[in-house]
Amino acid sequence: MVSVQRSGSCHCGAVKFTALVEEPLRGARCDCSICSIKGAVTVGTPLSGLTILEGEDRLSCYQFNTGVAKHYFCSSCGTYTFHQRRSDPDTYGVNVACIGLNPYHDFPDVAVVDGRHHVRDTGKARLAGRLKFEPSAD
Repeated sequence: MVSVQRSGSCHCGAVKFTALVEEPLRGARCDCSICSIKGAVTVGTPLSGLTILEGEDRLSCYQFNTGVAKHYFCSSCGTYTFHQRRSDPDTYGVNVACIGLNPYHDFPDVAVVDGRHHVRDTGKARLAGRLKFEPSAD
């Protein structure tokens, strides 16, 4: 694996950041209550691997339940950018769409982590399933 720095931003460009990610990328989704609503594919980076370049004052943080995970959104356009993970608080999950990747075409077969039965609650990490994108023939 190779570490690559990728540039990222929210939809409106108010929040800009870089993220150091391992390639080849391994994207995942989660089926917990907030991630199911967001629907994003994420890739991991250590906390030290993410640098906010602009718009830190535009980031809003949402926490719920245990308060461990911190989900960051642009307060101007509403884009979910990244979150500090509950399963591994020393890492961020970065929204792949914010770093120039297409969550469908670049991740046509993605693991869905069982966040409804979180590893921190059950002591057992497991997959809820896989999500597949099949482009139309047109």
